[in-house]
Formats: sequence, structure tokens, C-alpha cells
Amino acid sequence: MLDFPRWKVISISLLLVFGVMMSLPSVFFGESHKYWPTFLPDETINLGLDLSGGSHILLEADPAEVGLIRLETMEESVRAGMRRAEPRIGIGDISRRNGELSFMVRDSTQVDAAREVLLTLTAGSGLPGQRDWDIEVRDDTRFVLTPTESGLETAVDNAMDTATDVIRRRIDEMGTREPTIIRQGDERIVVQVPGLDDPEALKELLGKTAKLEFKLVDFEADPSAVAAGRAPVGSQIFPYPDNPAGFPNLAVKRLGGISGDKLTDASAGKDATDNTDVVNITFDAEGGAKFARLTEQNVGRPFAIILDGEILSAPNINEPIRGGSAQISGSFNADSANQLSIALRSGALPVDLKIVEERTVGPDLGADSIRKGMIAAIIGTSAVLAFMVITYGRFGMYANFALTLNLFLILGIMAMFNATLTLPGIAGFILTVGSAVDANVLINERIREERRRGRRVVQAVEVGYKEASRAIFDANITNVIAGLLLFIFGSGPVRGFAVVLIIGICTSVFTALVVTRMWVALWLRKRRPQELVI
Repeated sequence: MLDFPRWKVISISLLLVFGVMMSLPSVFFGESHKYWPTFLPDETINLGLDLSGGSHILLEADPAEVGLIRLETMEESVRAGMRRAEPRIGIGDISRRNGELSFMVRDSTQVDAAREVLLTLTAGSGLPGQRDWDIEVRDDTRFVLTPTESGLETAVDNAMDTATDVIRRRIDEMGTREPTIIRQGDERIVVQVPGLDDPEALKELLGKTAKLEFKLVDFEADPSAVAAGRAPVGSQIFPYPDNPAGFPNLAVKRLGGISGDKLTDASAGKDATDNTDVVNITFDAEGGAKFARLTEQNVGRPFAIILDGEILSAPNINEPIRGGSAQISGSFNADSANQLSIALRSGALPVDLKIVEERTVGPDLGADSIRKGMIAAIIGTSAVLAFMVITYGRFGMYANFALTLNLFLILGIMAMFNATLTLPGIAGFILTVGSAVDANVLINERIREERRRGRRVVQAVEVGYKEASRAIFDANITNVIAGLLLFIFGSGPVRGFAVVLIIGICTSVFTALVVTRMWVALWLRKRRPQELVI
């Protein structure tokens, strides 16, 4: 057990050197790397919100808006379902009043066929037999669809899950580090971004729904009625602030357009003709085919590009646009075009989110936390180092060297994985000091016990490491399991504590059972002592 061939000594030494080198940029050079050689690893540990400062934003959704979106989506589904039925089912205008969807079947003999279509469209996604909509027939031919409470709750839950994922993709696109994005309750999302220099840009990006639509302009609408806010039947009015004609509003066809969920890519660019900032978009196969059909069937007519309920531009379709690519123009600059492309790439938010709370954590608080944490770490570590030397002599010095390496290894591994250090993480960092020393105490006490039993020096050391390793593994495996559970079920600072704890346990076991054993073995091989003072 104490046999360490040269290749093993070299391998362990190189591993320790590599771990120390990985930790140095975080320990001595921070993020500037001004004096750090460029050919060496330069990964550093990220500091959490409580250490580096940053922004805390609380977003809230309106469930009533989710209900309105569901009504609009169901209307389009009903129209498409009745149109695809064999034979086709004729229906009248669809009304969306009082949170209900109602329409009349023109032919009373098709009422049963229409019910079958609606049963398919309103099947719930939850428990078997649960429906998202209640279907009622009034006056023999009029159907009324009413959203169920369970269906609305499921829709809100799905919308918030989707919104959380979209926000996470948007923030990651901004290049920020280790944001915390979690749901709070049924209708709120907490966003914490450490080290954010420009919170206004974050708020603007998070507040952008990025709902992109392409709809045909209703050129038959009366301009004076549209200017007064009156839309023709089958159309709706959107504001058009940059309208070259000067009218503040524009009427567009309510149905038959293309939504932005068919996009596969979006990027900021320059228009080849006038070098203005634009956003280039690419549709998927289905969206590209639908966009091609839309432009083929409406050559010479204008169509509106609508973003978050506002018309960006309304160009004429001069020729069919095939290939699945298009260009969005408007009053963009380089920054706004880039932000829009990020929002479109990450997907549209399924619901508007408003900022209900905003807090900014200054870096002074983080610096004070780091200072106090370092003071606690220095005092605790110094006391432990002194205790080990006084109690165990040479073996205590080996334990102290291993403890120092253990601290560097923790920082190096965290830097390699680009982990985030929070104030609870510092607590976990200090806790590992005790865990690392505890393993060495078990080993040294076991060696003492074997010497008291009369074993020779080499045998006592070998048996001491072997027997103590069992207790060390048992104790630390339970700690690792606890750390994993904290990481899986925790969030934010709790996960930061768990990360440091797990890494510290692994490195402390390695330095206590492998590194110190290697040093002791080399010393015994060289000195061959007859007595052991421990």
C-alpha cells in the first residue's frame, strides 16, 4: 500500500501542479489577467450576486392574457378543423365575447359532425377524460366553447414554463454568467444576474415579448375609420408609428398570417441597398412553404410585419418570396437590431411579463462579504494548521501541506467548470477545511493506535491508512449524497453551497488518502526510521 513507483509520483505531482495553476488566475489575477501569461489557462471563478453585485428582477404574467391568447388560438383551430372536415362544415362568424367562443353551424344536419371535430380539438392534456373546454349546443345549431378552470391552469403553467426557458435563452445569449432564473408561485419569475453592468438593457430584453407576425394589410378598409380606431369585420387595427403615409394606424386581416414560431434563425445585418440596419430571418420548412404561398397568392398587395402589437413596416409583395428567408426593416440601429435578433432566436414569450420588483445589489456589499469571509477563513485555517503541527508533528505538517493544496484544488476545479462562488459557497469552502483535517486526524490516530499495539513503523503506517480509509469513505459518501440532494432540489445560493461542498469533499479525500500517503511513503523509503513520533 505504501509502494509508490516513479510514474505514480510523477502523475500525482503533475495533477497537483495543474490544479494549482488553474486556481491562480482566480486567486491572484481576477478577471483582468493583465499579468497572466496568455499561453496558460485563464479560466476564473464567477462571483455570485451576493459577492459581485448585480440585478434582481421579479417578473409577473397576467393569466387573463393567457385566456385571450387561448381564445384566439382556438378560433383558428376551429376554422381550420371545420374547413378540413369531409364534407366541409360551413359555419358563421365566430364570436369571442365574455371569455367564450361561439359560432353557428349553417346546416343543422352537420351538428354531430361539428361536435366530433370540437371533441378532438378540446381534448385535455392532463388526466384522462379531462377537457380543456366545455362544449355546449344552444338553439340547436349554435356551439359555445367555454374554457375550463383546469384547462386555464394548465395553460398558465405551460406558458410560465415556456417563458422561463425563453428568458434563460435570452440572458445566455447576452453572455452573462450563471444567472438564476426560477419560477416563484404560479405567475412570477425571479431573475438574478450577477455582475450585470447594464440592467436597463436586461429589462428591455426581458420585457420584449418578441411576438412576430406577418399579416396581410386590409387595403379595402376606410382610412378615416381606421384612423378613428374602427376595424372592418375580419380585420384588426395595429399602431404604425413609422407609416410613410402619415396614418397612425393600419388595418390588417385577423386570420391567415404567419407567426414567428416558425423561425429557425435570426441575425442582425445591413441592407445591401441603403446600408440600414435590418434583421435577417429564416423560416423552417413549414413556415417557409407557408410564407411562399402567402407571397405567391398576394403579389402586388402589402403585408404588415408586426412585432409585439406594433407594425414595423408594411412593404408591397413585388414577387413571390421563396427559399424560407426574409428581411425585417424598421427604425433599427445596431443595438436594437441585435437585441431583436436575440429575442427572435430565443423564441417569443407566450405572455407579456411586467417588472413588479427590481433590486440592485452594489459591489460594495459583495466586497465586504468577501473580506469578512476571507477573515473567517484565515482565522479558522490558521488555528487548524497550528493545531495539526502541535499535535502530530511531521505528520501534522504533511496534513497542512495537503490542506493548502486542497484549497487550491477546489478553486482550480471550480474555475475549470466556470462555477459561481456565492456567500454560502464560501461557507461550504470553509467547511471543507474541517472535513479535510478530519480525514488526517483519523489516519494519524489510527497510526498511533497501531504503534501502541507494537507494530513496526512501516506496518503501523500501512495499517493506519488502510483501516482509516474505510471510515473516511463511509463518512464522506454520506456527505456527498447530502450535497447532491442540495444541488438537485436547491436553487441559487443553496446550489452554490452544494457545489463547493461536493468538490471540497472529493479533493479532501484525494489529498488525505493519496497525497499525504505518497509523501509519507517517500519519507519512509528515504529515512527508514526506527521510531515514529506522532
